[in-house]
Amino acid sequence: MRNTRFAVIGHGSWATALVKILTDNRVAVDWYVYNDTIRKHIETNRSNPKYLSEVHFYTRQLKLHSNIDAAVANAQVVLLAAPSAFLKDVILELTVPLADKFVISAIKGIVPEQYLTIAEYLNQYHNLPFDNIGIVTGPCHAEEVALERLSYLTMACKSIERADELASYFANDYIKVSSSTDIYGAEYGAVLKNIYAIAVGMCHSLGYGDNFMAVLISNAAIEMERFMIKTYDFDRQVLASAYLGDLLVTCYSPFSRNRTFGQLIGKGYSAKVAQMEMNMVAEGYYATACIRQVKARCGIEVDMPIADAMYEILYNKKIAQKQIEAILSKFI
Repeated sequence: MRNTRFAVIGHGSWATALVKILTDNRVAVDWYVYNDTIRKHIETNRSNPKYLSEVHFYTRQLKLHSNIDAAVANAQVVLLAAPSAFLKDVILELTVPLADKFVISAIKGIVPEQYLTIAEYLNQYHNLPFDNIGIVTGPCHAEEVALERLSYLTMACKSIERADELASYFANDYIKVSSSTDIYGAEYGAVLKNIYAIAVGMCHSLGYGDNFMAVLISNAAIEMERFMIKTYDFDRQVLASAYLGDLLVTCYSPFSRNRTFGQLIGKGYSAKVAQMEMNMVAEGYYATACIRQVKARCGIEVDMPIADAMYEILYNKKIAQKQIEAILSKFI
C-alpha cells in the first residue's frame, strides 16, 4: 500500500501543507507546481517562498514537475489542491486520462461558472465515477499543520474501506483522520462554512460582539443542516468536525481568508478590491452564488437568511449593515 504514488496539483498554502503531511509519512509525491519561480525556489531551497515558507522538504520521495501530465502519469492517486476558480483551466491542460486514477479533492469551493462542487464537476465533465472520487476536509488550517499542531481531517469516499485506506496515508502524530461515506455533505459543508465565515468577518467589522457572533454561528449551523437535508438527506452527524468543526474554525480563526474577506467587506471594500487586497482567493465569494444556483437548479425552497444576505451584499451591492439588521429577527 505504501508504494502508492500521489500527484498533488496546486502550490498554495493548503497544497504545501498536504505535501508536508504526505512526505512526512514517507509517501511518494509528484508535485505539479505551475508557477516557475515558486517551483525553482522549492527545487533549490526545499521550501515554498510564498506559502508556509517555514516548511522544508528534505526527502527523496518528492519530485517537482512543470508539466501536469508528467506529474499525473505515474501516480495512482491525484490530489487536487488548487483554488477552485482556477481548477478548470489547470485540468484542461491534462491529457493523461483520469479513468484509472483515484482523485481526491482537497478544495473547499466550487467551480464558479458551472456552480458545481469539485466532485460534481469531475463526474459531469470528466466522466469520473463517484466511486473514484474522494474528499478530504475538516477544521485544518495549513498554518497550524506547518507548526505540527494537532489537527483532524475527514476522508470521505463512497466506499468506507477505500476511505479507511486513503486516511492511512494522511494520519500521523499531528494529523488524526476519520472516515466517512458522505461525499455530498463533506463538500457542501465546506462550501457553506465559507459563506458564513464571510458573514462573521463582516459583522466583526460592523461592531458586533462575541455574544452576537455565537448566535450568528449557531444559526449558520442550523442553516447548513437545513440545506443539506433538503438537497441530499443522509445519516450524517452535523456536530462532527467535518461539518460543525470546520464551520467554527473558519469563522473564528485569524488564519481564515474568508473571515478576512468579510472583514474587508464590512469596512466598505468592494468584493473585487477586497480580493485584490488579500492577494488570495476567498472561496466563499463564489460559494455564495453557487448556493443560490443550486437552490434554483433543484427547485427547492429552503430558508437561508444568512446566505441570502451575503448574496445581496456581495452580488447586488446592498449595504451590509442594513442586510444584517434585516435578518436579526430570524435568529433563534
